[in-house]
Amino acid sequence: MVSTVLVANRGEIACRVFRTCRELGVSTVAVYSDADAGALHVREADAAVRLPGAAPSETYLRGDLVVKAALAAGADAVHPGYGFLSENADFARAVTDAGLVWIGPPPEAIEAMASKTRAKELLGIAPLTDVTEADLPVLVKAAAGGGGRGMRVVRELAALPEELKAASAEAASAFGDGEVFVEPYVENGRHVEVQLLRDTHGTSWALGTRDCSLQRRHQKVIEEAPAPGLPAELEASLLDTAVRAAEAVGYVGAGTVEFLVADGRAHFLEMNTRLQVEHPVTEEVYGVDLVALQLAVAQGEALPPEPPAPRGHAIEARLYAEDPARGWAPQTGVLHRFEVPREGRVRVDTGYASGDEVGIHYDPMLAKVVVHAATRAEAARKLAHTLERTRIHGPATNRELLVASLRHPEYASVRSLDTGFYERNLTALTAAPEGARYAAVAAALADASANRCRFGGGWRNLRSQDETRTYGDTEIRYRPTRDGGYEVTVPEGVRVVSAAPDRVRLEVDGVVRDFEVAAYGPGEVVHAGPHRLLPRPRFPDPADQREPGSLLAPMPGTVVRLADGLAVGDRVAAGQPLLWLEAMKMEHRVTAPASGTLTALHAAPGRQVEVGALLAVVQTEATEEDPV
Repeated sequence: MVSTVLVANRGEIACRVFRTCRELGVSTVAVYSDADAGALHVREADAAVRLPGAAPSETYLRGDLVVKAALAAGADAVHPGYGFLSENADFARAVTDAGLVWIGPPPEAIEAMASKTRAKELLGIAPLTDVTEADLPVLVKAAAGGGGRGMRVVRELAALPEELKAASAEAASAFGDGEVFVEPYVENGRHVEVQLLRDTHGTSWALGTRDCSLQRRHQKVIEEAPAPGLPAELEASLLDTAVRAAEAVGYVGAGTVEFLVADGRAHFLEMNTRLQVEHPVTEEVYGVDLVALQLAVAQGEALPPEPPAPRGHAIEARLYAEDPARGWAPQTGVLHRFEVPREGRVRVDTGYASGDEVGIHYDPMLAKVVVHAATRAEAARKLAHTLERTRIHGPATNRELLVASLRHPEYASVRSLDTGFYERNLTALTAAPEGARYAAVAAALADASANRCRFGGGWRNLRSQDETRTYGDTEIRYRPTRDGGYEVTVPEGVRVVSAAPDRVRLEVDGVVRDFEVAAYGPGEVVHAGPHRLLPRPRFPDPADQREPGSLLAPMPGTVVRLADGLAVGDRVAAGQPLLWLEAMKMEHRVTAPASGTLTALHAAPGRQVEVGALLAVVQTEATEEDPV
């Protein structure tokens, strides 16, 4: 019997495995990088072992260090989680060679399926080699790993060499394997997958389907089970294909077979030889604990002949620290407050708690929020309501996007469900939410109340100019009143019911709105109700002024490479890639803001930069219309 499990991973998945281990009476061991020394998964484990360093390549991807950690802590089993080493056959062998129980599939099955190129060969699907214009668009894809890393859609043949290089670099950083391949890109299909579980006695479970079509950058954002609206014959074919693929390689444990469904046909994508991020929706529908079943199978126990019957519908939304309106740029900073309501069938899998810091080294996912209900419509409604009431004070997140997505008519209509959802709807989904300007009023009045408490002052006999506060592009004007309250002049139609430093009540069109307000320092982001507001300083800091053409870091990260031969004095074209930043295991291309001459270059490979750091300067050339 397994008594102590080390999880060779971090964050949310480590915490999730620990939860099951506690319920089973199994002790837990965490591993952590220096950047994760105070992380939630370290705090929740019974013991923890340091992996010196911060980058994944020197910590979580070092299988030799993880095995040593397991032996040092007295663990007798290793669970790989997902990502990092979870689909690494050599790591699986190292674990078993050390006399430890490997909670995963046999190394031979990992080798057969974890490499997407070999998996396709096994199923008789050949990758593209000599790509021509007729093959476009194509998808460049990492042979190892998943999560959208190392993936690029290529629509122009001339762009293929650079995209191959970028995908390979990103894959090597995330998975320690830079192998990539090219396959046809199916536009706007549905991403459907089958959850598998297979024991050592030959019993195979196909635990239904999941739809994971709502994606950005080929990373899933909203997932659900079962996949809605599939014809019965097609669904049966997917389940049968998944089981046959697992049996063909002698698969054992939990795994997922992924397909792209378009025009009524299913195209095999890959088999992930691990637990998926979205596994909770299957657990909720089937009433099982897949981690507990993984442990049982790893110890040689037999599954019942048939899985439980499914019931209801479950939807999962991934909360990311990112800004969807700015190219999904990852965000960092302290999570001053992180609270998700958990009434009813709401499940939260997370690796963060209030007070934790979101750093630059790892994936920006904060949590998975899952709701199970009798119907799809009810689950979507409850999940949107839960997310709307979630309080996340700190970095920008995709919370508003998730709420708007779940309430969008296209999401409600299964016929419109496909991977092109965000390409079609992102602008509308990232528009300022209703009530944002009233939240700005609340923030302004809370600030005024705090200043009144701090410095005194208030109404004067001689009427002075309106006070102003600006949040983003929203200007608020108000003045103190004789009775100690406030009168709002811009926007019109707002009556102040009450105002205090931490709570403001406003009446708009006869409806009273209550805003809880929190600020964590002068000039910092203000949170009013569910809204995150950026105050604009009254007097810009001269140090923040940059010369025209300055290229600033859009996010904190590490400069991984420059464009070939790039040097000061080069002529560059608008949109030309100049350098690449790595942030949270993803590569982000930084391009020239305009055509002109590169007059300064402050970026160098390996340099870590903060958001807003000056990377380069492109001096634009005067046109005939420009004044001399």
